[in-house]
Amino acid sequence: MEETNREAVATAVQRVAGMLQRSDQLDKVEQYRRREARKKASVEARLKAAIQSQLDGVRTGLTQLHNALCDVKDIQNSLADVSKDWRQSINTIENLKDVKDAVVQHSQLASAVENLKNIFSVPEIVRETHDLIEQGELLQAHRKLMDLECSRDDLMYEQYRMDSKNVHDMNLIRGYFGQVQGLSEELSKQLWMVLQRAMVTVRRDPTMLVSVVRIIEREEKIDRRMLDRKKQTGFIPPGRPKCWKNRMNEVLEGTVSARIESTQSETRESDKMWLVRLLEITRKYILDDLTVVKNLMVQCFPPHYNTLQVFLDLYHKSVSARVQELAAEDLEANEIVSLLTWVLNTYKSVEMMAHPDLQPECDVKQLEPLLPQHVVDDLLGKYLKTFTSNITGWLRKALETDKKDWQKETEPEADQDGYYQTTLPAIVFQMFEQNLQVATQINETFKEQVLRVCLKQMNSFLVRYREEAINYKEEHLKNRQLPQCYVQYMIAIINNCQTFKESINSLKRKYSQSTEPTQNDAAIDKLLNEVAREGCQFLLDEVFLDLERHLNELLTRKWLTGTHAVDTICVTVEDYFNDFAKIKKPYNQEMTSEAHRRGGGEYLKAIIQKRISFKNADERKEGAERMMKEAEQFKFLFRKLSAREDTDRLCDAIAAIAEVFKLTDPALLYLEVSTLVSKYPDIREEHIVALLAVRGDASREMRQMIIETLNQNKPSSSSVSQPVFRDITVPSITMTAMTSMAVPKLLK
Repeated sequence: MEETNREAVATAVQRVAGMLQRSDQLDKVEQYRRREARKKASVEARLKAAIQSQLDGVRTGLTQLHNALCDVKDIQNSLADVSKDWRQSINTIENLKDVKDAVVQHSQLASAVENLKNIFSVPEIVRETHDLIEQGELLQAHRKLMDLECSRDDLMYEQYRMDSKNVHDMNLIRGYFGQVQGLSEELSKQLWMVLQRAMVTVRRDPTMLVSVVRIIEREEKIDRRMLDRKKQTGFIPPGRPKCWKNRMNEVLEGTVSARIESTQSETRESDKMWLVRLLEITRKYILDDLTVVKNLMVQCFPPHYNTLQVFLDLYHKSVSARVQELAAEDLEANEIVSLLTWVLNTYKSVEMMAHPDLQPECDVKQLEPLLPQHVVDDLLGKYLKTFTSNITGWLRKALETDKKDWQKETEPEADQDGYYQTTLPAIVFQMFEQNLQVATQINETFKEQVLRVCLKQMNSFLVRYREEAINYKEEHLKNRQLPQCYVQYMIAIINNCQTFKESINSLKRKYSQSTEPTQNDAAIDKLLNEVAREGCQFLLDEVFLDLERHLNELLTRKWLTGTHAVDTICVTVEDYFNDFAKIKKPYNQEMTSEAHRRGGGEYLKAIIQKRISFKNADERKEGAERMMKEAEQFKFLFRKLSAREDTDRLCDAIAAIAEVFKLTDPALLYLEVSTLVSKYPDIREEHIVALLAVRGDASREMRQMIIETLNQNKPSSSSVSQPVFRDITVPSITMTAMTSMAVPKLLK
C-alpha cells in the first residue's frame, strides 16, 4: 500500500507540475482544484455503484441457493413417501392379476366385436376387391384390401397376445383370411404392370400412375408401423414387410433395361450400319423418355423420391451395361469408331444428356464413364491394329492401280497449273483424311495416334513406291518403245513426290498439335527426295540414251570436218525439256542443273578421252573455234531453259580449254594452262596431261615441266563451290599411253 501511495503521489506531482509550468497558470489553481474534485467525486460514485451491484448479485445468489436447498429436501421427503407407498402396494398388485387377465380378455372381445362385421363379410369383400382390381379401380381395391388385412392382423395380434404358442388358432385365422394374400399379389401385379408402361401411362392417364404411387406409399407406412410393433411385441403379420417401394425400383430398373435392349432390330448381316442405327435409336429413346420424366412423371411422385435423378441413374446404368455388351462383341473397325464416338462424345453432348430440355438437373460432368478406361483402351488398340492392316492393303491396292495407269497409251492428267500428275496422292490422302476425321470424333490423343500410324505406313509405302519406279524404268529399258508415255508418267511420279510433301504438311497442320519434326518425318522427306531425284535421273538417262550417238561424235575427226552433232543435241534436249517443263518446283530446277552438268560433263569427257589429237595449228584453231561456238550454243540453250546464273560455268570451262588449244605459241602454253587451273582448282594432273595430248604439239619435256610446275603452285581445290572436273575420269588406256610416252625421258 505504501508503494502504491508513493506512486500515486508521484503521479499527482507530475500532473500538477504539468498544469503549473507557467506563472500565468497560478491564477487557475482554484479552477483546477474544482475540476479535479469533480473527477474524484465521479470516480467514487462509480466505485460505489459497482460495489453495490456486486453485493446485490451475491445476495440474490444466496437466496436462490437457499431455495434450491429447500426444494431438494422436499423432493427427498416425497421420494421417501413414494418408496413407502410402493412397498405397501406390492401385495395389492399381485392380488389384481385376475383383474388384469379380465381386462385382456375384454380387450380381445372388444376387438372381435369391432371386427365382427368385417369377419362375417370377408368373402363378400374379397369378391368386391377382386372385381375392383379387374376394373382398374386400384385405389378402392387397395382400401378394401387394407380393411381385410387390418381385421386379420388385429385378430392375429390379439391371439398372439393371449397365447403366442396357440398355433391352431393362428392357422385358423390365417386360413379364414387365406384369399387376402392372393388379392395382395394380384393387386401388386397390376401395380407393376402400370409401372412397366409408365412412359405410356403418364402421357395417357397420369392419375393411374399417381394412384399406384399412393398405394405404394400407404404400404410403406404400414410396413414401418408393423416393424415398429414387432420391435415392441415380437409379432408381425404374414406377408409383412411387403417392401413394395423396393419392388417398384426393381420394376422401373427392369423397364429401363428392357427399353434400352429393345432398340436393336437389325443385325450386321442385314444392315452394315446396324450399330449406327442402334445407337441413334437409343439416343432418341433416352432423350424422349427423360424429357417425359422431367416434364410429366416428376409430378406423379412425391418430391423426396427425387424421380428425375433416379431415372437418370437408371438410364445411365442400363446404357453403360448395354455398351459394355456391345464392346465385348467382335466389332469391326468402323463399328468400334461408331461406338466410341457415341460413348465419348455424343452421350454427353447437347444431342443427348446435355440437351437443353434436361438442364440444369442433368449435370454431365457428374456422370460416370459409360465404359471403363481399360475397355476403351482395348477397343482403340484393336481399331489401330485393324486400321494398320487395312491401310497397308489400301496403299498396296492404290499403288497397283497407279502402276496400271503407267502403262497407258495416253498422257497422264495435268493439274490446273499444267503439271502432270496421277490420282495416287489424292487417293492416299483421301484415305488418310477420312480416317483422321473419324479419329477426331473420338479424342485428340487418338487422332495423334492415327496420324502417327498414317505417317509410319506412308514411310513403308514410299519404299515400295521407289522400288516400283525403279522397276518401271528397268522394264522400259528392255524395250524403249514401251510404254509410249514413259517420260510423261515418270514426270508424274516426280510431281507426286512434291504433292505427297504438301499433303503430309497439310495433314500435320490440320491434325497434329505438335509442330516439332520427328524422325519419321525426316525419313519420309528423304525418301520423297530420293524418289524424285532418281526419277529426274531416269529421265536424263532417257535423254542421253537418245544423244549417245551424237555425243560419241564429239572431238572426233568427223566432228572436226563438220557435223551437226551439237545442233542435234541442243534440239533434242530442248524438245525433251518441253515435257520436263511440266515437272514441279524445285525438281524442275534441279533437272535443268543436272542436265547442264551432264551435258557439259559429256563434252568435257569427250575432250579428256583424247578421241582426237590435232595435227597442226590450223586444226587446233579450227577445233578451238568450233568448241567455243558449241560452248555458246550450250550456254544459250541452258540459259533459255533456266534463269539460274550458275549454268555458265561448264560452258566457260569448255571455252577455257579451247583457249589452251587455240594458243599458237607453245612457249606460252604454261601460262594458259596456269590460267585454266586457277579458274578450275578441281582439275587434276591427268586432266592436264590429256589436254596436252589432244593439243598434239607439246613435247614430253614441256608436258613434264608444266605438270611439275603446276604441282608446286597448284591452288587448293577443297573450297571449290561448283566443281567441274571432279567427276570426269581419264580412261585408263589413255593414261597408260601417256605415261609410257613420258617414262623414257624420265629414266634418262
